[in-house]
Amino acid sequence: MASKPYEFGNRPVSGSDIEHDVAKYTRTLVIGPYLTRRRPNSPDTNLRPAQARLEEATGLAAAIDLDVIESRLVPLSELRPATYIGTGKIEELAALIEEREIRLVIADCALSPVQQRNLETALKVKVIDRTGLILEIFGRRARTKEGTLQVELAHLNYQKSRLVRSWTHLERQRGGFGFLGGPGETQIEADRRLIQERMTRIERDLDAVKRTRGLHRKSREKVPYPVVALVGYTNAGKSTLFNRITEADVLAENMLFATLDPTARISKLPHGAPIILSDTVGFISDLPTMLVAAFRATLEDVISADVILHVRDVSHGDTEAQAVDVTTILK
Repeated sequence: MASKPYEFGNRPVSGSDIEHDVAKYTRTLVIGPYLTRRRPNSPDTNLRPAQARLEEATGLAAAIDLDVIESRLVPLSELRPATYIGTGKIEELAALIEEREIRLVIADCALSPVQQRNLETALKVKVIDRTGLILEIFGRRARTKEGTLQVELAHLNYQKSRLVRSWTHLERQRGGFGFLGGPGETQIEADRRLIQERMTRIERDLDAVKRTRGLHRKSREKVPYPVVALVGYTNAGKSTLFNRITEADVLAENMLFATLDPTARISKLPHGAPIILSDTVGFISDLPTMLVAAFRATLEDVISADVILHVRDVSHGDTEAQAVDVTTILK
């Protein structure tokens, strides 16, 4: 049964669908802000080369058919609390956006709600950060009920956290402490409550999924077939290997996050012993914590496998860093 639509910010939102923030073929600029000099306790902790990170972000944008007009590194001497990047860089980007008729900017970093809003005001186009982009991809890739619920939970958690932070920021601007009534507070609190109610319903549904998966695992334990789970960085070749071994037709393309919903097949090893082989969602650096939490039910299947086979693309320049990302998430 479809979920009943609820009101969010005076607009109806379907509980069964993720409302996409961006449309296909939108003219897009991908920017890769990076610190030219790393400082202790800096939030920029990704050790990959800036160019490699920018190329990955461009690939993520292409994965949902955005029309990437240009990608550009943005070197920073320091991070600006209000806009993340400095005024001079903003002016350069604004000129480029106007000249190339850009309609969307993807910032390959984590923006606070205030930074995102200020950048949109300055650049006069929509801006999304890395977390928003990954959520968008997952929302479009989910096919099963479980996958859709998990993505929606992460999406709502993202919205809720940004509502709370925006509200706190407004209260600070007003000089209050956050517990006295103020302009906009009633609507923000109402939105937050509606989001929380929907999250609670989804978590209840996912608990049922978790129990069902637990029963399935117990059933598999009665079958004398070991379970082998394929894990790895996104686009490392897991689905290609899965198809080759099982003769299945799981989507296997040179595309980030081509696989989202897990698939399992019975196969035989060369010496004839049967196994259950499972293909899983790929991992990625800086995977939003809310997505890791939302996909816990899926990850539990991986952790409970008899063998975890880490598939790596050793021809990739960042193969070692990718391996670290995968093992970190699994831990």
